[in-house]
Amino acid sequence: FNCDINEALIKSIADAMVEFGFLNAGYTYLNLDCSWSYHERDVETNRLIPDPIAFPKGMIDLANYVHNKGLLFGIYGDAGIADCANRPGSLGFEELDAQTFADWGVDYLKQDNPHIWGKEIGNSWRTTVDIFPSWESILFTLDQQRNISNFSSPGGWNDPDMLEIGNGGLTFDEQKSHFSLWAALKAPLILGFDLRNPPKDTLTIALNEKIIAINQDPLGQSVKIVEFGDNIREIWTGALSDGYVAVLFNRGRETSNITLKFKSHCGIDGTIAVTDLWDDVPFKGNFTQSYTSFVPSHGVTVLKLQVVEKINS
Repeated sequence: FNCDINEALIKSIADAMVEFGFLNAGYTYLNLDCSWSYHERDVETNRLIPDPIAFPKGMIDLANYVHNKGLLFGIYGDAGIADCANRPGSLGFEELDAQTFADWGVDYLKQDNPHIWGKEIGNSWRTTVDIFPSWESILFTLDQQRNISNFSSPGGWNDPDMLEIGNGGLTFDEQKSHFSLWAALKAPLILGFDLRNPPKDTLTIALNEKIIAINQDPLGQSVKIVEFGDNIREIWTGALSDGYVAVLFNRGRETSNITLKFKSHCGIDGTIAVTDLWDDVPFKGNFTQSYTSFVPSHGVTVLKLQVVEKINS
C-alpha cells in the first residue's frame, strides 16, 4: 500500500489475518508503516498525532480493534527529524514518543536508523537498503547477509527487510526461495502483500508450517553460507534445537544438481535422516555421506537433518 493507509484498511487486514489463518500460523503482529501520523505535532503537548482524515478514531481505538482479534499492534517511527513520508521524527522527543506509543497500547515499534545502538535496546535491525519485488533485489539483499549472519541470535535479529512474496515480480520458485532463505536466516517474517486477497500460491508459501518452524526454532541460530564457489549453487546450513537445516539454493537459469556433504557442510557424520520440508513426500530416507537434490532454476531444497546413528570414533 506504500503510504496510502487508513483506519478501515488496517481493520480489514486484521480481519484477514484471522480469516486466512495467518494468526494461527504465528503471524501475531499487525504493523503500520509510514504515513499514519499528521504532518505536525500537537502545538500544545508536542505529542505525535494520528492523521485525522486517515485515522479519525485515533490509535487507541485501532489498537483495541487489533488486540480484540488476538493480534499485537505495531507502529512506525523515525530516529531523525522526519520519517520517509516527511512526517515528524522522534529526534529530541524520544521519551515523549515512547510514552505516547505506550499510552496507545502499541506492542511493537519499528524505528528507522537504529543500527549503531539497536541491539542495546531493540530486538532487530535492518541490514540493507529497502527491498523490492524483483529477483535482482532479492539476490542483492541476500548477498548482504553472507558476512553478518553470526550477529543474529535470540534477543537480537538481523532484518534484511520485509518479504516480497505476493507482490508480483517473482515466480513461484523465486518466492519459495525468498521465504525459505529469510526463514533460515532467522529474519523477522514480515508480510507485505494485500492479506485481504492472498494469491493461492503465496498463501501456500506463507503458511508452510515446516518452514515457519525453522524460523521459530528455539535455538535461534541463523544459517551461514558454506558453499558459493560458482556463484550459481549455494548451500546455507545451521544447527536446530533438534537437528540441522540445509538450504540448497540454485541461483542459475537452469535446473541443477546440488550435493550436500554432511561432514564438510554441516559438521556431522554417521547415519543421517533427511527430510525435505517442501516435498509432498517429505522423508527421503537415511544417508551416510551426502544427499543430492535436483533444484529448479531460482529454486531451493530445504532439508532437515537428524543424526540417527553416530560414527564411533
